[in-house]
Formats: sequence, C-alpha cells, structure tokens
Amino acid sequence: MMLEGKAGLVTGAADGIGRAAALVYAREGASVVVNDLESRRSDAEETVRLITKAGGNATFVPADVTMASEVEGLVAACAEAYGSVDFAFNNAGVLATGFTADVEEADFDRIVAVDLKGVWLCMKYELLHMKAHGGGAIVNTSSEGGLVGTPLAGPYVATKHAVIGLTRTAAGEYANMNIRINAVAPGTIATPMVLGLPQEGQDMLMAPQPLNRLGRPEEVAEAVVWLSSDRASFITGTVLSVDGGATSNAQSYDPSLSPSA
Repeated sequence: MMLEGKAGLVTGAADGIGRAAALVYAREGASVVVNDLESRRSDAEETVRLITKAGGNATFVPADVTMASEVEGLVAACAEAYGSVDFAFNNAGVLATGFTADVEEADFDRIVAVDLKGVWLCMKYELLHMKAHGGGAIVNTSSEGGLVGTPLAGPYVATKHAVIGLTRTAAGEYANMNIRINAVAPGTIATPMVLGLPQEGQDMLMAPQPLNRLGRPEEVAEAVVWLSSDRASFITGTVLSVDGGATSNAQSYDPSLSPSA
C-alpha cells in the first residue's frame, strides 16, 4: 500500500498504460481520477469499474488535455472529489506514422497539441495545486522514442524528447517545494496504439529490444506508481526506461527505411 490515503489523476486512462497505472495506483491504496476524452467514456468507465470491482476508489472525469480550461477543471475535480492531488501521471498521447516529409501538417499539429502541450498544461495546473498544498509527485510519459530516433515517427519522437526536457527543467524548478517530477520511457508495449500497427511495424519496433517481446502495460505501470510513491523520495528529474533493454544497445537499422531518391 505505497499510496494509502493519497489521491491523484491519470490522463489517457481509458486503456493501455493509463488504465494499467490507474489500477496499480488503486491497488496501492490511492483514490484515482480516471481521465480521458468524453468520446472515450465507455472505456474510461470500464477502467473505473475494474478498480471498484477490486475494492478501490475511482471516478471518471472527462477532459481534453489540449484545452487549458478543461485541464484546470480536471485538477480541481480531483481535489474536490478526494481532497488532494498528491500525484499525477500525465500519460495521454497520440501517434501518426509516416516519413518526416510525408506527415500531414494536421497530424503534426495534433501530435504536438496532445503529446507536448497536453503534458505541459497538465503539469502547469498540477504544479500550481501542489505547490499551494505541500507538494506531490508527477510522472510524465515519454518514450524510447524520447531517447533515440524512431523511423516513421518524427513528430511523435520530437514531442517525446521535449517531454523529457520539460520534466528535467521543472524537476529543478520545483525541487525545493517538495514536488518530484520524473518520466518513464516505455519501449514497445502491447497497447492499442502499438497493436493497431501492421505486424511489420510492430516487429520493427520490437527488434531493438534484447528481451525480444512486447512489454506489458502493467510493467510500465509498476514503475510509474513506484516513482509516485515515497519509496522514490530521492528521485527527481530522472527518465526511467522501461524498454526491454532497447536503449542499452545501438538500434537495429533497416536499410529499407532509408529509401534512395
């Protein structure tokens, strides 16, 4: 029960890593605000149902992380429902694939809005609350692609690098306010985002991982919740890779992903 009596929020919690993290937070004694878009209500409410079925405490609060007013409302809703915002897992993200020159501008803008601006907006209102209420812990979702290049995912990779920059900068800024800020960098995990890719795409992403399998959302969730707990009390500004060893070695290179003109 690492987080008994604590409360916080998880964005992008309708499925995948976000759902897994919400379940582990609740297992460890926390009350959890499950967040996703209103259009994902049925899946997000399934996350809540799974938590309450296991004896935990959770509620769904819809919000679009690209909208400042909705994010501010999300943080306020957590504080109103449970009395505090002791932790936050900023996990919502989207992906579009294609060679850098072939990505549509609308896709680029959407990825930046959700994966970068969304994380910043969440941090903004979480930090404002936490510094006024004695501190807390924030974990952001970066990616293996935030540490290395990944073919066919340029905008996504750019935002995930930027999330690490935000994490490290804010960690230094708020360290003396009893707020810890870290990031996780998942490798290729069996989430709907990855499982929705063609098999050759999944194989390409998994190839650099020495453990030679897809990771499980629960394996990332365990790291996230530990970073949110007092067991990680001397850790801030860190990026924890949960990637099956992928970034411990040079990435596999496929010449077919660098076509001739």
